[in-house]
Amino acid sequence: MTLVAEGRRDLLSALDRRLIDNAPHPQLTGFRRFVVEFVMFGIKEARACLFAGLFFISIFAVPRAGLFGIPRYDVLLIIALAIQIWMVWTKLETMDELKAICLFHVVGFALEAFKTAGANPSWTYQDFAYTKLLGVPLFSGFMYAAVGSYIIQAWRLLDVRIRHHPPYWMAIGVAVAIYLNFFTHHYIGDYRWYLAALAIGLYARTTVIYRPFDRDRQMPMLLAFILIGFFIWVAENISTFFAIWHYPNQLGAWSTVHLGKWSSWTLLVMMTFTIVASLKHIRATIHIPK
Repeated sequence: MTLVAEGRRDLLSALDRRLIDNAPHPQLTGFRRFVVEFVMFGIKEARACLFAGLFFISIFAVPRAGLFGIPRYDVLLIIALAIQIWMVWTKLETMDELKAICLFHVVGFALEAFKTAGANPSWTYQDFAYTKLLGVPLFSGFMYAAVGSYIIQAWRLLDVRIRHHPPYWMAIGVAVAIYLNFFTHHYIGDYRWYLAALAIGLYARTTVIYRPFDRDRQMPMLLAFILIGFFIWVAENISTFFAIWHYPNQLGAWSTVHLGKWSSWTLLVMMTFTIVASLKHIRATIHIPK
């Protein structure tokens, strides 16, 4: 049994190494090259979304009544932990990546605890759970960790490099301001669009270089932020439809999540990217081996 498990673990690691293989394929040209690169890019993106995808499937699979007498939110926490342990055990995720994801979990939970508190919460988790802390089910932090997991995995699988990255102290300052604004806009006004304008100026020249197959491709960093934010907004609509949480305007009957949340998710993606980029910069600066 142990040998079978070890074999499966090695197979998954080998598949990951195969995806990262950048051996040149000069025979691929024209439309054939486009198709191959497009398919490989899709496969790598799907692999980078492994944690998010499996966790998202569990949202569909677990009934609102829970399983075996265990409330739904508690079941989702168990599933999230199981996926995380499995990914580390199969070496699909390193311990350093796990530490970064735990950081995202803490950052996300703090935001959740604040947003769901008080007489007029921004959103609510209405179902009962044993694993609620400050009114927030502990599985919710994994939704933020899923975004961090995707960025970390995509960075490695697509061999991401950043050209014209802004000074790190500026990027970190903007990221901190974005995070604080999620809290302070309840008291001193929403400065989201000012921060967005600042971020646009900061990342205007920044380009993300990635390798879907054997050649480098590139896109504006800002476009990458916007696209990721959009897909998270779509996932949020699906999650609220299945009553994982509710915004105040969805308590009577479900309605589409306000389009303005797309901008919030885009800013959150920018903040998450800054954490990942800064950790990698620190590692490179002090020469910590991978």
